[in-house]
Amino acid sequence: MKVHVQTEVNGEAVEFLCDPTTTLLEVLRDNLGLRGSKEGCGTGDCGACSVELDGALACSCLILAAETQGRSVATAGLQCGVCTPGIVVAAKHLLEQDPNPTEEAVRYFLAGNLCRCTGYDKIIRAVLDAAAEMRGEAA
Repeated sequence: MKVHVQTEVNGEAVEFLCDPTTTLLEVLRDNLGLRGSKEGCGTGDCGACSVELDGALACSCLILAAETQGRSVATAGLQCGVCTPGIVVAAKHLLEQDPNPTEEAVRYFLAGNLCRCTGYDKIIRAVLDAAAEMRGEAA
C-alpha cells in the first residue's frame, strides 16, 4: 500500500506516493529528481545525504519519506561530487547557528562528512571564507 505525503522541499510544496519503507533520500533522487543528496554509505555515517529537516541537520538515508508529512526539507542543489551536497548543507546549518566559527569548530562540525579526494583544508577555508563574506568582511 502506498503512502500519500505532502511536504515542502526547498521552499516548494510537493506531494508524492511512496512505499512505507522508502527513504527520504530515494524520494528526493528518484521521485523528485533532486540528485544533489547522494547515498555514500546508507548507514548515516558519511554525510553525503545530509539535508535539513525542519531546520535540523539529518541523514536522508535514515529517514522514511512518510515521516516528512507536513515538514520542511532543504537540500543542496549541486549535482557533482559525492560529498559536496552534504558538506554544503552541513556548512549552511553551521553558519546559521554560528556566523563566526573558528577553524576548529568548522572541522568538528563537518567531521561527519567524509570526502575521499581532499585533505579537507580547501573545504574548511571555503566555509570560513563564506562566514566572513556573510558577515560583510573581506575573505
